[in-house]
Amino acid sequence: MSLINTQIQPFEANAYLNGEFIKVSDSTLKGQWSVLIFMPAAFTFNCPTEIEDAADHYAEFKKAGAEVYIVTTDTHFSHKVWHETSPAVGKAQFPLVGDPTHQLTRAFGVHIEEEGLALRGTFIINPEGVIKTLEIHSNEIARDVSETLRKLKAAQFTAANPNQVCPAKWKEGEKTLTPSLDLVGKI
Repeated sequence: MSLINTQIQPFEANAYLNGEFIKVSDSTLKGQWSVLIFMPAAFTFNCPTEIEDAADHYAEFKKAGAEVYIVTTDTHFSHKVWHETSPAVGKAQFPLVGDPTHQLTRAFGVHIEEEGLALRGTFIINPEGVIKTLEIHSNEIARDVSETLRKLKAAQFTAANPNQVCPAKWKEGEKTLTPSLDLVGKI
């Protein structure tokens, strides 16, 4: 069963953010757009490149009214050390969420049971706590956060314009489509 258009499950987790430990919960995500980026574990190979990519685009996410959350199966203590020792991870100004109990990885369907790690999963959640996009793939393939940003803006546009759809490769400001019987077979 797909998680698309379903409500996120209640959760509470510890995170590291800008020199402090904080709590993150389902309530934290509500009221704003949220982007959850699951990664296998701290101190791995591809993960720092993705965190750096998210950090490089963070101002754009904030401008779009969204918060980014990186989630791994480690503890928030590990995230503190990772943030302090990795130049790439050290750029993160968003919460690094620990999921050592695997509550989140299981709830979002990215848990690898036999490894105790997460698949690379990306979820865009609307302010009501409903999952609008998801992408899950194998851990050897890192993501391009600019595509996540594009999907966020498309989800925001269609939320504000429910009679419109965003075609392939749509970018903010470009033409959208109004679904109708007249369009069937014409595109």
